[in-house]
Amino acid sequence: MAEHRQLQRAALLDAARSLLTEGGMEALTFPALAARTGLARSSVYEYFRSRAAVVEVLCEVDFPLWAAEIEAGMESCDTAAGRVEAYVRGQLALAGDPRHRAVAAISALELDEAARERIRAAHGKLVGLVVQALEDLGHDQPRLAAALLQGIVEAAVRQTEQRAGAGRAEEPDVIADAAVALALHGLGGS
Repeated sequence: MAEHRQLQRAALLDAARSLLTEGGMEALTFPALAARTGLARSSVYEYFRSRAAVVEVLCEVDFPLWAAEIEAGMESCDTAAGRVEAYVRGQLALAGDPRHRAVAAISALELDEAARERIRAAHGKLVGLVVQALEDLGHDQPRLAAALLQGIVEAAVRQTEQRAGAGRAEEPDVIADAAVALALHGLGGS
């Protein structure tokens, strides 16, 4: 019985990822989840109390995978600047991947404070990945610099989404290049 419930929960999460990929938050509804999984709508409520709860669980499952991908990209670099660049480009690549829409969608939802705290903690671990690289680059406040760097990444993600929505999807590389230049060289460019 427990294994059956785990399989149903996994199927619901897979369906949620697909719905988010296909249509964003508007597509993620309980009737759509039920239809995708063949479950009764009331059964969906046995697993999740709201759309926010679905996205929160997706983040709990997917965020560590996202962080591991970014960390692996950083570890493949020989220099601190290369690790910072891998951190920025890795997040932008993952944010642009439709399979990771659940992690991006979290900011669009009303979540309770406990959920927000868990997500902040997960984000803190991600930001922690770049602190050592920033120390190696000589920042005297690497944690603050890491938090500000994350702001650059988030702004770049928003720019990419806005431009894709305007039919200018060819520009993610331009945005990533600008974000990396800003992160490594400030407003003076490279």
